[in-house]
Amino acid sequence: MARKIGLDVGDKTVGIALSDELGITAQPLMTLERVGIRKDTGKILDMVKEYNCDTIVIGLNVGLNGEDTPQTQKVREFRTMLENKMRSTAMKGIECVWQDERFTTVIAERVLIEANVRREDRKKYVDKQAASIILQSYLDSKH
Repeated sequence: MARKIGLDVGDKTVGIALSDELGITAQPLMTLERVGIRKDTGKILDMVKEYNCDTIVIGLNVGLNGEDTPQTQKVREFRTMLENKMRSTAMKGIECVWQDERFTTVIAERVLIEANVRREDRKKYVDKQAASIILQSYLDSKH
């Protein structure tokens, strides 16, 4: 069975998480430092191939009122670039899906605090932890 990859797309970084092969659990994988949308999406697609993923789960950060924010539009552009690259590189069949990501960063912070991660170290882990929460929410909704 193929894995799923989860993304928490921000302005400076992309948190990345990966499911197990059965699609039951999500684990934080890494935090990608952003350099530009073309290179960033290329690196993501390299990981999709490397880990044999069939689904890209992207956290969509709508406002508390359910409406788009300025950041929401940036994330939508990121997904569009991913989908365009997949079409042009014969990576058809890989699904891109949205997952509501409201509160995931807050939850990720709490998880790290409970794990006694020092405040100055939390920034290193919070994005990939948030990606893991986004992906786990998606996985849970499928079971």
